Amino acid sequence: MVATGPDESVDHAAVRRHRTLFRAIERRRHPKLRRSDITVTDEAAVKRATKAAALGNAMEWYDFGIYSYLASTIGEVFFPSASGTAQLLSSFATFAVAFLVRPIGGMVFGPLGDKLGRKRILAATMIMMAVGTFAIGLIPSHDAIGLWAPALLILFRLVQGFSTGGEYGGASTFIAEYAPDKRRGYFGSFLEFGTLAGYVGASGLVVVLSGLLSDDQMLHWGWRIPFLAAAPLGLIGLYLRLRLDETPAFQKLEGGQVQASEAADAVETSAAGDLGRIFTRHWRPLLLCLALVAAYNITDYMLLSYMPTYLSDELGYGTNHGLLILLVVMVLQMCVINQVGRLSDRFGRKPLLMTGMLGFLILSVPSFLLIRQGGVVLITLGLVLMGLSLVAMLGTMSAALPAIFPTHVRYGSLAVAYNLSTSLFGGTTPLVITALISAFGTNLMPAYYATAAALVGVVAVLCMKETANEPLAGSPPSVETEEEAAELVQVQFSEPRF
Repeated sequence: MVATGPDESVDHAAVRRHRTLFRAIERRRHPKLRRSDITVTDEAAVKRATKAAALGNAMEWYDFGIYSYLASTIGEVFFPSASGTAQLLSSFATFAVAFLVRPIGGMVFGPLGDKLGRKRILAATMIMMAVGTFAIGLIPSHDAIGLWAPALLILFRLVQGFSTGGEYGGASTFIAEYAPDKRRGYFGSFLEFGTLAGYVGASGLVVVLSGLLSDDQMLHWGWRIPFLAAAPLGLIGLYLRLRLDETPAFQKLEGGQVQASEAADAVETSAAGDLGRIFTRHWRPLLLCLALVAAYNITDYMLLSYMPTYLSDELGYGTNHGLLILLVVMVLQMCVINQVGRLSDRFGRKPLLMTGMLGFLILSVPSFLLIRQGGVVLITLGLVLMGLSLVAMLGTMSAALPAIFPTHVRYGSLAVAYNLSTSLFGGTTPLVITALISAFGTNLMPAYYATAAALVGVVAVLCMKETANEPLAGSPPSVETEEEAAELVQVQFSEPRF
């Protein structure tokens, strides 16, 4: 039976363990905590939710990875009359155009996710992503239909970009709201495990096809295979997502079982999807999220999307050689990313994010100097140095970003901020770096660009609050067992009021 008053037998270890939690509760103006306020998670449901969200994220980055790794081939297929550099710039410009509509997708899908639920919107984005990618694989070449070919390519890239606008914000929100407070970093890291899995699947498939097919076969039909493979992947992801229940946090919000910390925002809660309120009442966390995502995405796209093109076009390595080396680095990242998530639960989000930002700030130029020396060993060493810096951010960001915003505007705010920043800085990274190298004549420009991004990231991390092991803003505490819930209620009567 749960205690309802002071109890001399209270476990003092439990008191210490939950002290941070109750300080957070007091800061958010919770009333006396009741057992019914606390969410006890179902581990099987958490794992299903994590799997479904991670697979969708893998699908997203598989789509974008395929396009990046086949950028040179796509340039020849759809822009055959241009020079080699112009083909590459045209291909990366088409890559970037999808990011122009990502903020629009975020502004549409995000608020809808706050109104209709996370599950429905994530199912819709999965369908659109799969359709857009599959359709690219069916477009006739420029030689067959002329200017209609690049026009259709741009159209379906816009479909991809629009759907992706609702994907990351929803998927990270979905996992964050399902996971128990003390393991949010661990479960959140699986979202970026999906990112790496998508890139690994894309690069691995391109390497296999390039090894099995001649250059002429790849140019005429081989490049289509990875895009067509999106259809079965999308169906699997859709099936997994439709089997899920809505997140516990959204169910409580929808059912009116919100905490007193939201009482002062009752009017705002009734207009959860109002973009105007997101921009006017949550502009500070929006700016913080924009800065964090900018720093993280520039380094992410530079390493995982642009690097194979850099190795082949700037240093003269074969496409397969660059992809194989990057493949090894990404597999290494996949091996450690969940441990990074665990570390962020233990030591906090800020120390891990700062480690990643400082890694790029200090190591970007030395890493590229190693890569420029050539040779498999030095190139691999340079990529590993940057890869380990990136994984410190990858394993932490998906738990840190949703915690910036309260439940009633979490999906919408995160979708808007994430996609605005990704559009301005992430998707343009390959295009900007290619243009900078051409303009300044030095292939160290990627290192300088990453260093500048990391400096912005360091400032942003210094400005953010630590959220590890705390309830999400506007949500009740989330624990793994009934015993933990009982401890929280008991500790409440033993703790002094802060």
